[in-house]
Amino acid sequence: MSKKSSDNKSDKKPRSPRVSNRRARFDYEILEKVECGLALLGTEVKSLRNANASLEGAFAHIRGSEVYLCGANIVEYKQAVGALQHEPLRDRKLLLHRRQIRKLQTHVLQKGHTLIPLALYFKAGWAKCELGIAVGKRSYDKRRSIQDREQKRDIDRQMKR
Repeated sequence: MSKKSSDNKSDKKPRSPRVSNRRARFDYEILEKVECGLALLGTEVKSLRNANASLEGAFAHIRGSEVYLCGANIVEYKQAVGALQHEPLRDRKLLLHRRQIRKLQTHVLQKGHTLIPLALYFKAGWAKCELGIAVGKRSYDKRRSIQDREQKRDIDRQMKR
């Protein structure tokens, strides 16, 4: 007789820390998403595992045939010795295939398009960055998204009653 697992909690893996850029979805309209790897130092990995990072004001930049994450703040790892620390605001290389970089470059060359990091997380032990090809929203677009969000909340409240 096979043993069935009735305890669903034991089947779930612990969620890896996810640092998200919530402001990006408000300020930009995301056209397309791309998952890419991150080239990090050891203390950056440990700090990111503790979710000590911020994507506020961060963006991705294409230099030659490489993509870099600029402006992302990964806080120094407290337990590391001073000489082994990393620079919190350094540019970090994003790992993509050449074909993906060319595709991103064609989007970025269009007027108003930019690369915005949406999240930093771990997937199968590897540090990943979710990039979004984004277009800036106008102020009236932002007001519309606020109205939509409030209407959705009101509808949800009414449905609960």
